[in-house]
Amino acid sequence: MEFEELYTAYSPKVFRLCLGYVNDRDWAKDLTQETFIQVWQHLPKFRNESSLGTWIFRIASNICLRQIDRSSRMPKAEVPFQVEDKNDDHKDEQMELLYKCIGMLEETDRLIISLVLEDLPQKEIAGITGISEGNLRVKIHRIKQTLTQKFNEHAKL
Repeated sequence: MEFEELYTAYSPKVFRLCLGYVNDRDWAKDLTQETFIQVWQHLPKFRNESSLGTWIFRIASNICLRQIDRSSRMPKAEVPFQVEDKNDDHKDEQMELLYKCIGMLEETDRLIISLVLEDLPQKEIAGITGISEGNLRVKIHRIKQTLTQKFNEHAKL
């Protein structure tokens, strides 16, 4: 696969992953760009020990974690972006509230739920995060419970 095809296939997913980490659209764009610079530089060294997607998501998550460690600029309660206006305003409000709740999670939990929302298999998510599949299933369950609780609390306000 050529780099341009690779970028086209994975950049939207990497962007959403980064957005889940940093909760800031511009910062997520920068981290996505940095991810693909690393992918470009290290693509010849890719050893096919995992899928290409897993490898790319691992690079993106490592870059995000390093940037978060270096910076204290993490607005946890802000909505990362405005959902486009559509006919169903109630659904839009629910989506905004969901992203607000995701933004309140710890970094690792935001990564995991972002990958779940990208429909990645649990085996791949385990490989990206370095968590065993069994532990990952438990974490996903707990994250969903936490999100449901936060969502319900904020929906009442």
